[in-house]
Formats: sequence, C-alpha cells, structure tokens
Amino acid sequence: MSDPSRRFLLGGALASTAGLALAGRSLLDASPAKAQTPAGHSGAHGGGADGPTFRIGQTVDHTANGFNPTQVLRDFDYGTTTRLPDGRTLREWEVFASDEDIEVAPGVTFSAWTLNARIPGPTLRCREGELLRVHFRNGSEHPHTLHFHGIHPAEMDGIAGLGAGIIQPGESTTYEFDATPFGLHLFHCHVGPLAEHIARGMYGTFIVDPPAPRPPADEMVMVMHGYNTTFDGEGNQLYAVNGIPFHYMHEPVRVKRNELVRIYLVNVLEYDPINSFHVHGNFFDYYPTGTRLQSSEFTDTIVQGQGQRGICEMRFPHPGKYMFHAHKTEFAELGWMGFFEVTD
Repeated sequence: MSDPSRRFLLGGALASTAGLALAGRSLLDASPAKAQTPAGHSGAHGGGADGPTFRIGQTVDHTANGFNPTQVLRDFDYGTTTRLPDGRTLREWEVFASDEDIEVAPGVTFSAWTLNARIPGPTLRCREGELLRVHFRNGSEHPHTLHFHGIHPAEMDGIAGLGAGIIQPGESTTYEFDATPFGLHLFHCHVGPLAEHIARGMYGTFIVDPPAPRPPADEMVMVMHGYNTTFDGEGNQLYAVNGIPFHYMHEPVRVKRNELVRIYLVNVLEYDPINSFHVHGNFFDYYPTGTRLQSSEFTDTIVQGQGQRGICEMRFPHPGKYMFHAHKTEFAELGWMGFFEVTD
C-alpha cells in the first residue's frame, strides 16, 4: 500500500475522467495539503473505470513551458559536424543550464533546473568513433556539471575535483571525448546534493549509433522520471515520461501497423528504487543498454533501476489504441501512462 503522507500531497490537483476536481493552489507549499475527495470516492486515487488522468479538456500550457512531449518523443539532436584533417568526424553541441518554472499539471508549477530549457534535456545523437565536443554554459543560479555515461578520460567526467570540476553560474566549459561504446546512454548533473539536481530535471539522453546502422524504424525516446513537488526528498507526487504526466493519454503516440517501432527507454527516476515499462496487447525485443545487437528477451514488461536504459523494438500487428505504463500501479495512476494509436 502507498504511503499517503508522501504520495498524495496533490491538494486535489490530480483529476480523473470520473470527475476528480483540479485544485487551483500550488503544490509548493511547505505544509502538505489534504487530498480532496469527490462524492463516491474513498481516496485521492479515484479514477473510475476509465482510469485516472487530468480532468477531461484540461492540459498544461506547452507553449508557456517551451516544449511539448509529443515533439520531444522524436527530437534527436545531431549537433553540427566538421571533418578533421585525418578524415574523422568532429561533432559538437551547445548545452545550457537554466532555471525554469514548468507547469507539470494544470495550474501546478515546478521550480525546475533544466538543460536547454526543458525536461528531459536534449537527446544528443552521434555515431561510434566520432570525436565529440559538448560546449556547456551554466546560465542557472546554481552550480552544475555534465556527467556522461560512456568511456572517457577522467578529466572529462564532470565531477568535482577533476578537469573543469564544478561549473559555477555564468561559467562555461567544454567536454571532449570519443563516442564509445555504441548504445543508449544518458548524461546528468553530478553536483551534490546529487539527488536534488537530478530530481529537479538535470538530465538528458545520449545515443551512440553503431558503425552499421540499425534497421530502419520509427524511433522515439522515452525518459521515465518523477516530480517531488514538495521538495522534501521523501518521494514523488507525480510521475511522467518526457516531462508531463498523462501527456500521451491526451496525445497518443501515433504509429503505423506492422512498422518497426524502436523505443530508446531511459530511467532517471529519483527517490524510488525502480521503474518499469509495460505495453498492452504486444511483446517487444529488449536490448539492455543497446550495446549488443542481439536482444536479451522477448517480453511485454521490463524493470530498470535508476540510470539503467535499454532499447525496445516491436511491431503492432493490429490497429487500435494500446496502453503503455509503469507496471507499478501507483506510478501509472500518478501520471506514468499513455497510449499508442496504431493506424494503417
């Protein structure tokens, strides 16, 4: 059973298709709010037969936020490239940190620390063997770094006391390393308190393609995370994929029947030990970390600890709407759920 003292501090801000009302108050009050319960419901979860979501017709303001999870889904940042004298490709990106107020539920703002002004940060993509340069500018009011998962020199590790160390507000640095190994990786801030820097939104996806491209597919990125809206470090009140809870319930992920779908799935959830991904009415091949070209299993559910990631590949043989969500019901009912909409 869930712990109501840390989970249901939404002040009624979550709603369902059964009519759970949205509260206008902020979630950032120091004192927990009492869950508001409509007639016919015994607790804050509610939801009825149709399952929980925000009240029908109510969504966040994506324009004000500056990003839309539907666009984030297939947004791959390949940076800029030049050819080095030895014929090798140099690939470069500009990444900046900033402090942003993001509407994470209708009427609910979250004081986020972001990379390129969105949650999750950019999906940087390259090919194995390239030389990479990431130019990082800290426009936040807080010190930050970028720590990349992969193989690189110690001075490029993005931690205190090595290389450029901690990047103070207004300062910049450049991280340079080789693109290796191929696979699905991530990057995040590595400044203490580390849990808070990650929970506030300081993370992004890092894809290194193999020398020979993977088969053509409808490719997308799904970053699993949560929001500790009370900032007490005791747990999350909202869960999401690509920034906004329940987004893909309102805007289903559209795919074509029998077309190969490739999902780059990353878990950066803080304050909970594991996360999971489950798809209805289908199975997928799973490639842990994407560092091997052979799948490890054929399944409909996988579990990831924080920092773990993997590639899911599937085809939908039948048209229709197919739900996907965390197979931890609490996470699903607090935002981590959506639909694939399969068409001919």
